[in-house]
Amino acid sequence: MRHSFLICVLLFSLGCIGQNKFDVFFDFNQDVPNQASQVKMNQWILKNKNVEITRVLGYCDSVDDSKYNKDLAMRRVNSMIAFLNKNGVKIADKVELKSFGKDFKFSKNQSENRKVEVFYNLISTNNEAVKNTKTIPEGPFGRRPERELKGEETKQNEPEDIVEAADIEAIVEEERATLESKFEKAKKGDLIRIKNINFEFNSEKLIYQSIPLLDELLDIMLNNPKLVIEIHGHICCNPNPNDTKLSYRRALFILKYLTTNGVEVNRLAFKGYGSNDPIYKLPERNEKERAANRRVEILIVNK
Repeated sequence: MRHSFLICVLLFSLGCIGQNKFDVFFDFNQDVPNQASQVKMNQWILKNKNVEITRVLGYCDSVDDSKYNKDLAMRRVNSMIAFLNKNGVKIADKVELKSFGKDFKFSKNQSENRKVEVFYNLISTNNEAVKNTKTIPEGPFGRRPERELKGEETKQNEPEDIVEAADIEAIVEEERATLESKFEKAKKGDLIRIKNINFEFNSEKLIYQSIPLLDELLDIMLNNPKLVIEIHGHICCNPNPNDTKLSYRRALFILKYLTTNGVEVNRLAFKGYGSNDPIYKLPERNEKERAANRRVEILIVNK
């Protein structure tokens, strides 16, 4: 039996930003939306170009125990994240991803409990404002207005040292060859610093030399299905301890890459630390130190 897909949207006046929600429904014991929902989802994508996802909440019916249902609900959340990523929908830096087993108010109609709730904000419906916003690439997961990035990492007054690409590639290859061993030896609670998962200045776009390391991390996660990690994002050059947005985006970039390529979202968490935990003390002395501070680290949550 196919169940209807419900979209509940509160429409606001031109240019207004508001909280909205749509519900996606699933067949019994399935983590992929039912056929009717998939049709409605595609229609929603076409009609909602300027939105930002803020919360994704997963639910199940009352069959089976709470733990199984919570895991299934999280797989449903993961399915929605993968769909949104694939279709280029913007996801908030601090998006809330949560699943419920039996700890919510059930509907008497079991089919209404097998769902995911997706909450989102309308960014803008003012075409002129969108047209005049200069954007810069954010990597494979979309584009972001330049004004949101301004000031999070500040340029230094002195000329930057040039870090040779060949030197970076040599470090990456050495680190890639030993990364699996680092994860094998690590214990719960250990923090793994991966040399040279680095980002372009003032951006969550990964430098191209770091891509092999990210692929190696993906292989490690796929080959160790019990491994649970927390991704820590960091920035350089900014002494303001409260300026953490860019570091959250860097950690979220890694999370999106892993989930897009098959890692379950319930095995991942992410945090942004700004410049509060630098490898090299601020202000950094040269570009090598600044590049090292623009990084992501991995906390072992469970093995």
